[in-house]
Amino acid sequence: MGCPICSKNTANDFRPFCSKRCADIDLGRWMRGDYAVPSQDPEDFEKALDEVERQTSKPH
Repeated sequence: MGCPICSKNTANDFRPFCSKRCADIDLGRWMRGDYAVPSQDPEDFEKALDEVERQTSKPH
């Protein structure tokens, strides 16, 4: 099995990744929201919209 980030062979210490670097890249993608499951549920949409409005109304 290859590393999902760079396709190199995986390392047991960082499985399923090949290195800490690739594991950190993946974590960053999760934290940015790159891995999101689309939803057609209107309730999910409303919650997301409320969160965006809450975030944009925060004083910087």
